[in-house]
Amino acid sequence: MNQTSLQALSPLDGRYAQKLALLRPIMSEYGYMHRRVQVEITWLIALSQAKLPEFKPFSPKATSYLESLVRDFSLNDANAIKDIEKTTNHDVKAVEYWIKARLQDEQLQAELKQEFAAVLEFVHFSLTSEDVNNTSHALQIQAAKEQALLPMVDALINTLSGMSEAHAEVAMLSKTHGQTATPTTVGKEMANFVRRLKRARERLAAVALMGKINGAVGNYNAQVVAYPEVDWPSLTRQVVQTKPTLDAHAKLEHLLGLGLSFQDYSTQIEPHDYMGEFFDALAHINVILIDCSRDIWGYISAGYFKQRLKAGEIGSSTMPHKVNPIDFENAEGNLGLANALLKHMGEKLPISRFQRDLSDSTVIRNIGVAFGYSILAYQSLQTGFNKLEINPSKLMEDLELSWEVLAEPIQTVMRRYGVSGAYEQLKEVTRGQVVLAKDLHALIERLDIPQDAKSRLLALTPWSYTGLASTLAHQMGPNQK
Repeated sequence: MNQTSLQALSPLDGRYAQKLALLRPIMSEYGYMHRRVQVEITWLIALSQAKLPEFKPFSPKATSYLESLVRDFSLNDANAIKDIEKTTNHDVKAVEYWIKARLQDEQLQAELKQEFAAVLEFVHFSLTSEDVNNTSHALQIQAAKEQALLPMVDALINTLSGMSEAHAEVAMLSKTHGQTATPTTVGKEMANFVRRLKRARERLAAVALMGKINGAVGNYNAQVVAYPEVDWPSLTRQVVQTKPTLDAHAKLEHLLGLGLSFQDYSTQIEPHDYMGEFFDALAHINVILIDCSRDIWGYISAGYFKQRLKAGEIGSSTMPHKVNPIDFENAEGNLGLANALLKHMGEKLPISRFQRDLSDSTVIRNIGVAFGYSILAYQSLQTGFNKLEINPSKLMEDLELSWEVLAEPIQTVMRRYGVSGAYEQLKEVTRGQVVLAKDLHALIERLDIPQDAKSRLLALTPWSYTGLASTLAHQMGPNQK
């Protein structure tokens, strides 16, 4: 029976498969195999340049062929590795055997076959499986961060920044505790999220993605016995840290190194502390976006935002009038799923019994699932934002019915001029009561305060009492740094 998306156990590979096409080549089993091949080949090329007596440097033609195994890695190659794994029952060993097979390919030129034949046993030389796996995971996370996560977070920031600018002057009633409160502007409320997301984004981008290549328990034991004259920490630092070179189209050109941060102390496994930092930083972005999703949902419910209609779309199977805020609801749900995984992985992965246990192995394979739910949420939010329209009449209606919000500036001015019991006087007039403009104006006229202050208070309206909201909103606009 052929598997279809309708039979997928996870909605990431079923209902939402097309939405995650960008992530799948990076975080899938195929992506994991690809990175393992990259690590093995990078290490092999580095060994050829390490001046080992038994290992002459590769010829340019041999190096080019090895790099092509990474650059041109295909689904057929991944399937071939999987077939080898059926015999080895060991995924990293299967990669090693596949590389050796490619170095003995009958179609290779004779001089290349001869060159590779002399060094076949240097494939996977002195590596433990975790040397390959930890660096592969870091490369996967790096690619997902640079190609999917950060660009999508940046797109959301840009969208909210545009809303902050466009609606900077649009007055809106605040709802502290769900109750009528001091007015703000629509743009300022978007600006709050822009500022928070920018800080959180910087934190995510700054996490150093780490890798180690130091043997079975992190001490270079076998390496030192085989080649005591080699400075193994320096060699592995160079391999881990040096960046591969890319062509003008960001495709692999030369495998100089892995381009990660060097982990100099570890057991058999890289301790995964950076993963905890990365997942926590990503989860924090998601928490901010959950907060944003709920606020926008509430503003839609209050009628402050309307949603553009989509032809043919149905909001309810029984209520034809409904236009549901499903994009923000989907985002909230998927962000919650992502964070459940991110928080578990962040707490679990840095913990390993003694020098190594395998409790991390199955957990770490779900990194792509957490990223997938995050990306689904980002896509939903972007769709939802693009459908929003402000509803000026509803915004003004609520402001016109909320003259009591001016109790705050009136009593604050009264305090400035030493009027006794300012707060209490305004509380008596406004708390729990319907307040009209004339009631406040009558109170202001009776106050023993300077005429200019009195005139300033009389000129206030709920829709003009927004403080510096518009200025603050403009400062988070798309053209501001």
